[in-house]
Amino acid sequence: MIAFRDFALRQGGRLLLSGVDAVLHAGSRVGVVGRNGSGKSSLFAAIQGRLEADAGSLDLPAGLRLAAVAQETPALPDAAIDYVLGGDVELAAALDAEVDAQACGDDAALVAAHLRIEALHGYDARARAARLLHGLGFAADTHARAVATFSGGWRVRLNLARALMAPSDLLLLDEPTNHLDLDAVLWLEEWLRRYPGTLLVISHDRDFLDGVISHTLHLHEGRARLYAGDYTAFERQRAEQLRLQQIMHDKEQAERAHLQSFIDRFKAKATKARQAQSRMKRLQKLAGTEAVRAERALHFEFPQPARVPTSLLQLTGVDAGYARTPVLRQVRFALQAGDRIGLLGANGAGKSTLVKTLVGELPPLAGERVAHKDLRVGYFAQHTVESLRAGASPFDHLREQAPQATAQEVRDWLGRWDFAGDRAFESVDVLSGGERARLALALIAWTRPNLLLLDEPTNHLDLDMREALADALNDFPGALVLVSHDRHLLGLVCDGFWRVADGAVTAFDGDLDDYARWLRGRDAVATSPQGRNDPQASGAGAASSRERRRDAAGQRERLQPLRRQLQRVEQRLAAITAECRDIEQRLADPAVYAGDGSEGTQLGQALGALRREQGTLEAEWLQLYEQIEAASA
Repeated sequence: MIAFRDFALRQGGRLLLSGVDAVLHAGSRVGVVGRNGSGKSSLFAAIQGRLEADAGSLDLPAGLRLAAVAQETPALPDAAIDYVLGGDVELAAALDAEVDAQACGDDAALVAAHLRIEALHGYDARARAARLLHGLGFAADTHARAVATFSGGWRVRLNLARALMAPSDLLLLDEPTNHLDLDAVLWLEEWLRRYPGTLLVISHDRDFLDGVISHTLHLHEGRARLYAGDYTAFERQRAEQLRLQQIMHDKEQAERAHLQSFIDRFKAKATKARQAQSRMKRLQKLAGTEAVRAERALHFEFPQPARVPTSLLQLTGVDAGYARTPVLRQVRFALQAGDRIGLLGANGAGKSTLVKTLVGELPPLAGERVAHKDLRVGYFAQHTVESLRAGASPFDHLREQAPQATAQEVRDWLGRWDFAGDRAFESVDVLSGGERARLALALIAWTRPNLLLLDEPTNHLDLDMREALADALNDFPGALVLVSHDRHLLGLVCDGFWRVADGAVTAFDGDLDDYARWLRGRDAVATSPQGRNDPQASGAGAASSRERRRDAAGQRERLQPLRRQLQRVEQRLAAITAECRDIEQRLADPAVYAGDGSEGTQLGQALGALRREQGTLEAEWLQLYEQIEAASA
């Protein structure tokens, strides 16, 4: 259990949080949300002991095993898989002791090391580390590569894998999806559902939060409030809370006005003086409920293009790649006015290669790229934010891009993108990641494109900014191609999806839930012994038609017990869902935490156990379903 008692936190001269009282029970999965600058990362630093409380206390259980993602990765010569294994510090020490004992020929020490490694489940640790790397998108041939050879984004993934490898009771994840592709986000979501400890996660990806958390800790104006339920449930509760607060404020203001009117009319009359004094006391005792202060919603838009041709761009029989080495082959891809396409696929599959070919940054290695003469592309690349010129202001950047514009036109445009007044002249060096991304989008929008190619535009954006971007893209009259790991954004703005995998670009017939199911099925086949060793899958030793029919008939005979087992799993999953809903409703009742809080602790532990059982059963359901599908094919 983690308990905040009248907790306050200050960083520098700024008071971030004060008067925080909250209890997080074992097994809880808590999403920590709030606007940028509300103190989310500082709260994590306090839990880790890197920042001291300004007042109050933060109580953590004795012997708590805490895991968190390191902020930096040194350029180490260690192999990636060894770096991940090092996340389990006790196991790493036991493995070192085994090496030392072997080198010294000390049999007693060697036996002790073997027993310690076995107790720590160390003999399957390398396989577990490999599974973590695979889930986060590392190909098998990269596991032995030195950490120093990976780029910054991939090193962040290594740090995440290392944190997941560490045995822990409490796991802290600060924006874990920022450098992941959608495939890896879906894998991480599944992994976290099965995590047995307490989870605290900061994320601006609302679908990810909905898939992982059981509670939401909202930081707002120096306060923190814990809500039961996922992010969507939090939004509903928060909206209802604000509605009731405003009703109470309005009611109180009406009563104030009525009392004050009576006092003003009769306080000077002797016959009414007593009643006036009574009303003055009552007026002083009114609670003083604050009016709801509407937070200014960010809004921006992409202007109407000068022209939007019907057929904008077409790739025909294109091989796309680098230095005469194709990454994608025989790509046929056409963009019409109004198209809204989401690209799906793992990092390294070729999504960015396709986007760069569409932009014209990469010339086709074969085939033809045909663009309309009036095509005007707005391109947001993954490196766009980093390419902003250090020391220059938003005004400088736009003035360089549009030297013909007047100073007032430049300032007016930047004001529309929330760089009003003196903010237009601040150095980009002091802007947050989200503000820099917003500036990059403002520079793109100035050109009035009729085709937007956006490659991971949300990496630095908070929830409000993502909603504003979704609104702007939905109003955009041109065509859009979007690469993003944010399912909420993809679902809001994309009408169709194309899958980039295995060197090909193909239309995907389905939505994002279908893609998640396809991905789980593909991974299950790839990691199963049958999938790895199936000679037909490898293109060698194909069985005869008669043998295949006989095998399929044998599989169908075994369908009935599989279906009965599947039905039992589905019934238990339905029961667990109902039990979880009941417990979450009980946890939302403040009376549960009265007294010593033991009832809340027991409910939290029960909920955690149910979630773990649910994850196990979901995996079993998927395996049974795939077996039935394979037998029915």
